[in-house]
Amino acid sequence: MKWIPQSFRSAGGLAYRQARRLVISLIGGTLLLIGAALLLTPGPGIVVIGLGLGVLAVEFTWARRWLNRLKTEAQTVGQRMGKRRYSTLEPVQSEQKKGRP
Repeated sequence: MKWIPQSFRSAGGLAYRQARRLVISLIGGTLLLIGAALLLTPGPGIVVIGLGLGVLAVEFTWARRWLNRLKTEAQTVGQRMGKRRYSTLEPVQSEQKKGRP
């Protein structure tokens, strides 16, 4: 592509980068809006918001920071859930099994 002048090559690259940024913004923004709607309705809202942030993080630093914060919070919640001892809970027995008539 040496026969194409440098000014045209850089302009084409600029147009590509702007188009890419626009597409990423539209897809990521749409996923964020769908995720926000799913928070109010039954559905995996947090997961869809994470996907939207993941798409936006490809191009935007602020989305990368939010995605890292979401990951950290999810790991903290996971660790808290892992520390609970569900096996110490005794099953509820019916009145007849306890020896009462």
